Amino acid sequence: MVISLHRYLKYLAFVFSIIVLDQITKSIAYQKLLGVEPVEVFPMLQWALVFNRGAAFGFLNNAGGIQHYFFSGLAIVVSVVILIWLWRICMKNIVLAWGLVLVLAGAIGNLIDRIRYQYVIDFINFHYNDWYFPAFNIADISITMGAFLLILDAFGVGLSTD
Repeated sequence: MVISLHRYLKYLAFVFSIIVLDQITKSIAYQKLLGVEPVEVFPMLQWALVFNRGAAFGFLNNAGGIQHYFFSGLAIVVSVVILIWLWRICMKNIVLAWGLVLVLAGAIGNLIDRIRYQYVIDFINFHYNDWYFPAFNIADISITMGAFLLILDAFGVGLSTD
């Protein structure tokens, strides 16, 4: 069963809205936090501007620049595969569909940064005393939520649209 064009366009509209939210929050973070010490929001949450040239959690952050091309290329390939997959799959499982949509939105949000700046803007930072979780952004949250839904789907936890 092929997804209806109407539903596909609804998914793409959601992807677009996440990308816009991601880009707006990154722009605000850049404008407000550039050259500023981290801003404590709550006892364990702060806004702190970080330029991530690597992957998740700064992996390969200092790989000499080649990681930019690798991660940009990977994001493009993953995005195209997800767009095709989303179009072709049977949409009886909304967990799979939303997992793909969330991963796609996050991948494109971070890809835009990689193309524009050669790095990804991160600004959300959780910490406890002297321990700091790596900074992240809205696109990263979207990818994480999508990956969680894809894992649920892999274990057979799905919600039927019927």
